[in-house]
Amino acid sequence: MQTTFTPEQLKDPATQRSNEILRSCVHCGFCTATCPTYQVLGDELDSPRGRIYLIKDMLENERVPDEKTVKHIDRCLSCLACMTTCPSGVHYMHLVDHARAYIEANYKRPFSERALRWVLAKILPYPTRFRWALIGAKLGRPFRFLMPDARLRAMLDMAPRNIPPVSRNDDPQSFAPKGQRVKRVALMTGCAQRALNADINDATIRLLRRLGCEVVVAEGAGCCGALTHHMGKSEDSHRSAARNIRAWVREMDGEGLDAIVINTSGCGTTVKDYGHMFRNDPLADDAARVSAIAMDVSELLARLDLPEGEDKGLTVAYHAACSLQHGQKVKSEPKALLKRAGFRVVEPADSHLCCGSAGTYNLMQPEISGKLRDRKVRTLEAKNPDLIAAGNIGCMIQIGSGTGLPVVHTVELLDWATGGPMPPSLQGAEDGQAEVPDLR
Repeated sequence: MQTTFTPEQLKDPATQRSNEILRSCVHCGFCTATCPTYQVLGDELDSPRGRIYLIKDMLENERVPDEKTVKHIDRCLSCLACMTTCPSGVHYMHLVDHARAYIEANYKRPFSERALRWVLAKILPYPTRFRWALIGAKLGRPFRFLMPDARLRAMLDMAPRNIPPVSRNDDPQSFAPKGQRVKRVALMTGCAQRALNADINDATIRLLRRLGCEVVVAEGAGCCGALTHHMGKSEDSHRSAARNIRAWVREMDGEGLDAIVINTSGCGTTVKDYGHMFRNDPLADDAARVSAIAMDVSELLARLDLPEGEDKGLTVAYHAACSLQHGQKVKSEPKALLKRAGFRVVEPADSHLCCGSAGTYNLMQPEISGKLRDRKVRTLEAKNPDLIAAGNIGCMIQIGSGTGLPVVHTVELLDWATGGPMPPSLQGAEDGQAEVPDLR
């Protein structure tokens, strides 16, 4: 693709990077076949190729974004399936991130949208605030029918029926390994996950300790910045990311770290991109160091000696989170680990397509998100599984809202299979909804 950025424009690092990405696009259209929004809406402008044209025009002409451009870019899930299928290596993620930051700086949204985005940015990255918001949403759910806006109804629907208790394992501390230490790792405990499901971090800590890891929850680490980053709020996202970088570098320069472990794949994609995000910042070297040792929990577990288990008599439908399969290119490890632990693993048709969660997408684009969720649930249930496993809390909440099957994190199943407690979401099934063997 030809571009016409001026030398002055190319002095801006973000524009320079976008120029490189735009010039690598050859208009082939392969991306349209794997784009969820194009599959649902059938509009070329709701495909990566269409959005690339809109972004190019907006950035080259330095124009104020119009409503049409903003609408189609807002509809992008950032699922990154286009990057997996692109034969030219177009790094769409960096391009759409730049476009969103440009829109945030140059476009005045309607008041209702500004208010919603402000609320999400000020609540979701903060576990205590988010927990109070979930309690409020739970109380407000009976009055859902009074809500005039689908986005407000989606926020009420997001609240789990039972708000999980606070886990003290999320506090800064160090957990000694069971037996000889083989690795020292930092666990990113995150933000939204801590309010929505405290069991995932607890299961991760138990499992890693059982496999010989000292697990550190670093002082000062918190939200990865992904939620605000994908809304174009770069100052907020970089502030969150910088806190993490400083917290983990202190551990790296202290007793040392073999890995920074992340069990929410949306966060993992962002942390692995810290080196790019801070490439022109004084924290550039430290950010690159952090990104270099960041890994999804399944990547680390694949390097450890996970015991081989006997057949558990359970069929697990594995949902591949977009941020894991497309963003991080981690595809085989979670399935291989589940099989090694003794589960029968099946995958749905069109496993490359997004479930519609995508961070805050299901709150800001509930209609499109709902269609994608229903499609994903149909393909998962078609495999007649006993339960569904995923590696991302957003996907778990999204899919769980559309199915009666238990939805659990991959690490919860691996913890259970190697001596940990049964995942709480399976306990109802054990009480009569389905036959679930007791592995304890």
